[in-house]
Amino acid sequence: MRIRSRALEEGWYPSNPEGVRTAVLEWERTLEAEPGRTAGAGIAPHAGWFFSGRLAWDTLRRARAEAGTIVVVGGHRPPGAAPLAAREDAFQTPLGPLTSDRELAEALGSYVRLEEDSGADNTVEILLPLVKLRFPEARVLWLRVPNDESSEGIGAAVARAAADLGRRVFFLASTDLTHYGPNYGFSPKGRGPEALDWVREVNDAGIIGAFLALDAWEVIRRGNEDRAACSPGAAAAAIGFARALGFTAPRLCGYYTSRDVHPADSFVGYCSVVFE
Repeated sequence: MRIRSRALEEGWYPSNPEGVRTAVLEWERTLEAEPGRTAGAGIAPHAGWFFSGRLAWDTLRRARAEAGTIVVVGGHRPPGAAPLAAREDAFQTPLGPLTSDRELAEALGSYVRLEEDSGADNTVEILLPLVKLRFPEARVLWLRVPNDESSEGIGAAVARAAADLGRRVFFLASTDLTHYGPNYGFSPKGRGPEALDWVREVNDAGIIGAFLALDAWEVIRRGNEDRAACSPGAAAAAIGFARALGFTAPRLCGYYTSRDVHPADSFVGYCSVVFE
């Protein structure tokens, strides 16, 4: 059996079961007590858990309870790049291995030409321990998609492949929002309160509005032209999947920036969105 080992250092997320469960218990104290568990797709951030783990967990806790496969879709793929799928049989997490849904990958391959994803990537890995905690028996399909309009069709193809196999799937897209400041070479509004307000109220608000409008093309445009997301293709794929299966009631569950957690001139926006 081929098992993909952890690639991210412990600072990204805990290395033992107690650390995972302790983090989630802390987040649960600040979240809605009994969220609806009816979402078929969601968008979650992928920074280290210290910064955005709470929002990632809030997305997963709203996933439809009967999901048997979690499709985790990351990004960091340029426009025109091929979509990638991991070929391992399982993925290592602090809570034990997650089994790969190889059959769904093969079914998807009849609709989309997939290449092997053999490199380390935070956009998918960072979410896997939370998947294991929320759905201990579920299988996982690891995908990464390009930041272009084709990703909406990839999401719809996942829905068709899942239907072919009778799979009940939760589609989890992974993207952070605006990366602002000198660390990212992007400071169109300088520094200080004006910059933070612009990120929150204009750049991040604009792409979140596109998420909520299920407008995949606008998501790609804002992500690429306005630098409003690092992996807009993943969000576009979630919209394609959600539209294909009728999960067309979007909800913004939470939003903040890394500056709210750790003040700095360079900061990143994060959100949790689900489609019910």
